[in-house]
Amino acid sequence: MSELINPSMSRRQLLAALALSPLLLKMGNAHAASIDPHRIVALEWLPVELMLALGVKPYAMADIANYQAWVGEPKLPAGIIDVGLRTEPNLELLTQLKPSLILYSAGYGPAPEKMARIAPGLGFSFNDGSGKPLTVARKSLTELGEKLGMQQAAKDHLLKFDQFIEQMKPRFAGRGDKPVLLMTLLDSRHALIIGKNSLFQQVMDLLGVKNAWSGETNFWGSAVVGLERLAEVKDADVICFDHNNDAEMARVTATPLWNSMPFVRQNRFQRVPPVWLYGATLSAMSFTNTLAKAIGSQA
Repeated sequence: MSELINPSMSRRQLLAALALSPLLLKMGNAHAASIDPHRIVALEWLPVELMLALGVKPYAMADIANYQAWVGEPKLPAGIIDVGLRTEPNLELLTQLKPSLILYSAGYGPAPEKMARIAPGLGFSFNDGSGKPLTVARKSLTELGEKLGMQQAAKDHLLKFDQFIEQMKPRFAGRGDKPVLLMTLLDSRHALIIGKNSLFQQVMDLLGVKNAWSGETNFWGSAVVGLERLAEVKDADVICFDHNNDAEMARVTATPLWNSMPFVRQNRFQRVPPVWLYGATLSAMSFTNTLAKAIGSQA
C-alpha cells in the first residue's frame, strides 16, 4: 500500500487512499487466486502426478520423453506441450505460453525467483526430512487441491488411495518375512537401490513387505551402489525397474559377475515396467500393483 501514499497528499486524499486500500488489496488477492486450470505448467514429474491425481491435465510439462521411460504410469493425456529439460526448461517458451501457474519440485530446476517473473509458482517437496514421502505427498495433494479450489477432488482421491491399499494388503499376507530388494540399473557397473526414507519403503511398510536393503540411503531414500554389492543379498526376491534400457541390461546380465549373484542362481530376479521412484500417491499405487504382480498371491 506504500506506493499509494505520497508525502505531498492532502489529508482528504490520504483518507481516501486509506479507505480504498482494503478494496484494492482484495482485488489484488482475487486476481492472484484466479488460476486457469487449463494453463498450468509443471516443471517436474511430481507436480505432474499431483495434477493428474486431481484430474487436471497439464498445459505443458518438462521432459515428456524421459517421463515415458522412467515414470510410465499414469499415462499422459495427449496434447501436452513439452517445455524442455526439468533442470533447464525453455524459459522463452514458458513466457510465450503465459501460464496461470507454474508448479515445480522444491530445490530442483530453475530458481523460483526466475520463474516468478513469468507466472506465480508453487513448489512441492518429495521429502521434508521426516523420511515419510507418502505422508508429504498427501499433504501436497491437499495443498494443490486448495490452491485450485478442488478440495473435494483431493479428498476423494486420498480416500480412494486408502481403500486401494487396504484391498491390496491380503495379496502380501502370505509372504511372512521374505524380503524384497528394489533396484534399477544405472549403467554397466552401478545400480540404484531403494531403501529407508523412500516412497516405496513407506508403501511396503503399509503392505507388510520387508525390504532386503538395510544399508545406507540418501535424503530421497535411494543409494547408488556398485553391482558387486548386490552379492550381499543372499535370500531375497529382486525386482528391477526398467527404463528403456534393454541394451544395458543385456550387457550386464551376460557377465559372470551377474550370473554369480545368489538371486540370479535362485531364479528370483524379475524385471518390471518403470514406476517413478520419487512420485506421490499415483506412483505408490502403481508400485503396489507392480509388486503384487511380481511377488503377491492371487487372492
